Amino acid sequence: MTSAAESVSERTTPADVRRADICCVAITDGFRDDGEILANPIGTIPTIGVRLARRLYEPRLAITDGEAMLLNDTPPIGQPGVVEGWNPFRRMFDVVWGGRRHVVMGASQIDRYGNQNLAAIGDPAQPSVQLIGFRGAPGNTINNTTSYWVPGHSKRVFVPRVDVVCGIGYDRAAELGPETAKSHEIRQVVTDLAVLDFATDDRRMRLRSVHPGVSVADVVSATGFDLAVPDDVPTTRMPTAQELAELRRLDPDGLRYREVSAA
Repeated sequence: MTSAAESVSERTTPADVRRADICCVAITDGFRDDGEILANPIGTIPTIGVRLARRLYEPRLAITDGEAMLLNDTPPIGQPGVVEGWNPFRRMFDVVWGGRRHVVMGASQIDRYGNQNLAAIGDPAQPSVQLIGFRGAPGNTINNTTSYWVPGHSKRVFVPRVDVVCGIGYDRAAELGPETAKSHEIRQVVTDLAVLDFATDDRRMRLRSVHPGVSVADVVSATGFDLAVPDDVPTTRMPTAQELAELRRLDPDGLRYREVSAA
């Protein structure tokens, strides 16, 4: 298996790689060392990133077809895979409560402590925009490792305070007591500009890396609160040649470029 450190020797070049490819492998890296758990990505780039992780680094990851079947392989997006098991909603709830799962959700809003909103924009009593609802966000964030994928990093998404709390952040997890704080983990937030995490003493969102061609100032200006910014912010790694070839197999129609179109 190829490690992240081998990417330099494999010599992919900027001409070979687009930002969507970098976002995919950033998702992949979030699943390193997860082992035998259920990976539950939501969205095109998260699905590609998870299948890449299963294919190259974490063969024990369980993945689904996005509905009710567990897959025994990593088929290209939109193509049927080899089914190895049934995973209906009632069984999925058992997995959620048991905690052996890493979910990648979206966020219409997210704040500095990782509180996430998928339900509505504006006053909850009379919202200006109705969204998809709470879905499984409360249970996901309390019981399972959670990451977020945001294809459009902006102040509309990264807000000082979310209008409705669906997925809970580190501040609210701490308020719920030690058992919740122990099981609660927001591993990373991957956007079209950067990778962020919460590796700070006060669990405030930190800028972990910026994608090639993006500056720290670009990310700061697109965020509606003060990020924790280290003195030295690295560049998000490029995919290896092996990873790039696998991305092309997993997504032959280039659907990832519809989510992130930047070169």
